[in-house]
Amino acid sequence: MRKLTIKELQRKSVEDFAAGEKTPLVLVLDNIRSALNTGSAFRTADAFAIEKIYLCGITATPPHREILKTAIGATESVTWEYVDKTSRAILELQEKGYWVCAVEQAEGSTALQDFKIPPGKPLALVFGNEVEGVSEEAMALVDACLEVPQFGTKHSLNIAVCLGVVVWDVFKQWKYGA
Repeated sequence: MRKLTIKELQRKSVEDFAAGEKTPLVLVLDNIRSALNTGSAFRTADAFAIEKIYLCGITATPPHREILKTAIGATESVTWEYVDKTSRAILELQEKGYWVCAVEQAEGSTALQDFKIPPGKPLALVFGNEVEGVSEEAMALVDACLEVPQFGTKHSLNIAVCLGVVVWDVFKQWKYGA
């Protein structure tokens, strides 16, 4: 077995990516403290052709050095917008017809393995702060809550890891019906 070369991977140019079809998914980053996590969100969004990222509250915005370090150019391909309050982003998305789902450990949450994308609606996923999680203000507005089951001693995953796991699961449902 051998690794594929960059040329063999046939990746899109930034222009082709911008013009191409997007996964009907928006990420909402609710007061993310680490710009490295934000950069990882951009990289994941690029990998799965995510429609847009909302950077809310204290979440750093490009061209922050640590975002660029982990995004490795994805800030150029992925559409993003800064919104001062997560609640404002959620309400705006709901007005546009998005089904907004927090990714959080909460009463009444749906386990990731049981989560099904609502038919006929684009989806927005809200990921919370590394210490506090999704804000109470945002939790009061979301349409649903999704939880990644965990079986170890820690009570949460790093946001970059959690975002990758959840986005892959949602992407699989759209792309492959799985």
